[in-house]
Amino acid sequence: MITDLDLVIRLSVSCFLGGLIGLEREGLNRPAGFRTHVLVAVGSTLIMLISIYGFLGVDGPHDPSRLAAQVVSGIGFLGAGTIMKEGLSIKGLTTAASLWVVAAIGLACGAGFYVGAVATTLLVYITLVFFTRIERYYLHRANYVRLNLLMSDQAGQLGRIGTTLGRRGVSVRNICTSHVHIEEGRVQVQLEVKLPNTVTLLQVITDLLEIPGMYSVDEI
Repeated sequence: MITDLDLVIRLSVSCFLGGLIGLEREGLNRPAGFRTHVLVAVGSTLIMLISIYGFLGVDGPHDPSRLAAQVVSGIGFLGAGTIMKEGLSIKGLTTAASLWVVAAIGLACGAGFYVGAVATTLLVYITLVFFTRIERYYLHRANYVRLNLLMSDQAGQLGRIGTTLGRRGVSVRNICTSHVHIEEGRVQVQLEVKLPNTVTLLQVITDLLEIPGMYSVDEI
């Protein structure tokens, strides 16, 4: 049977490791930040502890993996919530993945698998912090640009943008909308697009400015 001290240590280690990843997400103002990651990590740790030690005195077969398996599948609900929180943006996928990994880290702490939990935390943190810089450098070299569009808030605007970019063979990698100047009926859209080698940024901006209701197009 696990001692009270060992139980507290496992929960504390899980809280620290989950919070470390959560701080990185919080710094980027993601929908699931510090507290969410801590709660997921500690909760999954407790579930693993219950699964392993909570039924030792109960007669019948005992399978510690059953409750742990429910954590792995159930974390998808939180992940889906972070993706929908971003609206049209797909940035929430990284946060959803971090929540899934944090749940696994919590299960590892609950099982006393500290080396695996710490190693995974370090790898995840390196991926989120340093790999992001590598990705941005690569995207910059691969003709990826970010645009900030200010346009009228009317039906069909995003469709017109897609049609205009499609004529040039420009593919949209990411899109995020936010309402600004509500009293003026305007909306701000941030696009991340990939330009073909035969298309210049000036051509794309010129085409977008020709769309009715488009106020400004600026590179970020």
